Amino acid sequence: MRLSVKSEYACLAMIHLARHYGEGWLKIDEIAGAYDMPRKFLDQILLALNRAGYLRSKRGKQGGYQLARQPDSVSVAEIVRLMDGRLAPVESVSRFFYAHSPSERSGALTDLFRELRDVVARKMESTSFAELAAVEAGAGRSRRPAAGRGKR
Repeated sequence: MRLSVKSEYACLAMIHLARHYGEGWLKIDEIAGAYDMPRKFLDQILLALNRAGYLRSKRGKQGGYQLARQPDSVSVAEIVRLMDGRLAPVESVSRFFYAHSPSERSGALTDLFRELRDVVARKMESTSFAELAAVEAGAGRSRRPAAGRGKR
């Protein structure tokens, strides 16, 4: 499975919003600055999260964004599915976005991909943004250094 940058930024924004849950409205520049996200791209992501009911927004000088749900009630899987669709490595084993794929020609390969889907889905569905925000807060930082990131 491979996440899009859009999905990664959506998760980062959700972590930041979860860290500041109950503290009022957060400005888009604050959210973008927390993890060096491009403001215009983040604006599109926040709009999608707002339309899907994960965020509330308020216009004006005192406005911004905040979570519409408690951070412990939103899983990483929900946000990734919203942004990228399937969690499965191929569409033919996806529970929500099924489509035929060449790997269906091999039962062994299909079984492997189904197992991978289950492991990834189980972990993402059981991880909330409250948990990720707590890890970030415990680490005393809101972002990790870019250096040392390996190729995926």
